[in-house]
Amino acid sequence: MARCVIIGGASIGDYAHARGELRPDDWCVFCDCGLRHRAGLGREPDLVVGDFDSHPDPHLAAETITLPHVKDDTDTVYAVKEALARGYDDFLLLGAVGERLDHTLGNVGILLQLDSQGKRGRIVDDYGDMEIVSRAAQVPDTFAYFSLLAVDGPAEGVTVENALYPLQNGRLTGDYPLGVSNEPLPGRTARVTVTQGRLLLIRVL
Repeated sequence: MARCVIIGGASIGDYAHARGELRPDDWCVFCDCGLRHRAGLGREPDLVVGDFDSHPDPHLAAETITLPHVKDDTDTVYAVKEALARGYDDFLLLGAVGERLDHTLGNVGILLQLDSQGKRGRIVDDYGDMEIVSRAAQVPDTFAYFSLLAVDGPAEGVTVENALYPLQNGRLTGDYPLGVSNEPLPGRTARVTVTQGRLLLIRVL
């Protein structure tokens, strides 16, 4: 099945970078004021979701789900649930990191939710990307930096290879940011493995 791309309302400064992440067969869900990114991304929605409190309903030909203003789920969370119900298991979130730290952290929570269900999720912004590591991940040297943050309790058996600051069978916790600002070695691909727990991997261009 094609990948689901969910476009939120946070700022996108580098549309060329965001467009470079898109695939022709992506199924695109625009959430409320994420609709303002249509022209910049050069994509039209396959589905529109929102309560339209921050963007007027444009009444497009695309399928539209209008949500109530008072609800438990953010528009983005609802969009993810809807895509999961339709069978999608690979997700890319754009316009999901911005001025609202509460929404940003909430969207990190979406990555945790997807990982808990065995699905893949990435958030891409102007500066890089982020994903949850519960087993293994890689950081090619096209990225300048990467950080590992314990956002879901302690992570055990953390090993980092081919990086400026290697780690062997370490323990990362949320109250000591030991994994911030590492670098893949030139010409190498850094590798991260975790035996227990989960980490947020942030790659920085």
